[in-house]
Amino acid sequence: MAISVVLAEDSLIVREGIVGLLATEPEVEIVAECADLGSLLEAVEQHQPDVVVTDIRMPPTHTDEGIRAAATFGKRGLSTGVVVLSNYADPSYAVALLDAGAPGRSYMLKECIHDRSQLVAAIRAVAIGGSMVDAKIIEPLIAARTRHEHSPLADLTPREREVLANIAQGMSNAAIAESLFLTKRAVEKHINSIFMKLSLFEDESTSRRVKATLMFLAGTGREPAADGAADPGLR
Repeated sequence: MAISVVLAEDSLIVREGIVGLLATEPEVEIVAECADLGSLLEAVEQHQPDVVVTDIRMPPTHTDEGIRAAATFGKRGLSTGVVVLSNYADPSYAVALLDAGAPGRSYMLKECIHDRSQLVAAIRAVAIGGSMVDAKIIEPLIAARTRHEHSPLADLTPREREVLANIAQGMSNAAIAESLFLTKRAVEKHINSIFMKLSLFEDESTSRRVKATLMFLAGTGREPAADGAADPGLR
């Protein structure tokens, strides 16, 4: 059965580009297209899609509508996965999205839509409750924190840094093992070592594990909330 998708993007050109990109994917079916937060919420209520693919900024405020929508779905107990497409490589947005009340969240840079396989991978991941964060957000964070004089990242081995980057992207232990040509047991040992060195609490929830890692890399000890993330409500 195809993954049903509601697409929300206020730029007609970008929206049509995404529709064309996914048109040849038999496992993805776009059931509605929207250009603002209000119509997105109405479409989700009407179609009950598996996944929403949404721009981060749309009318009416052009601030954080994509994250606010995800927060609304979580508060209402909806299992809808959300892929937020953004031009902003700011980890606080990704952390806010992962903190928006439910699993099945992905924060991807808009440039990823030129790579159909990457966009489809994000849709697949959130449809089953997984989490993904664009690698281009993770890599500079790790590099910056490693250069910091007192960063605990300096205590990680090069292999542990590779594993940490994959954790932050939302990869499972099995996927990390396959990506780095390691056994699953070796990955588990690396993760235990990483979380001990960074004083992070290990969690079986992919979303919470990704969020904890992002918060550490972003250098914040608190959980940021999206600006104006009040529940606009499903009408």
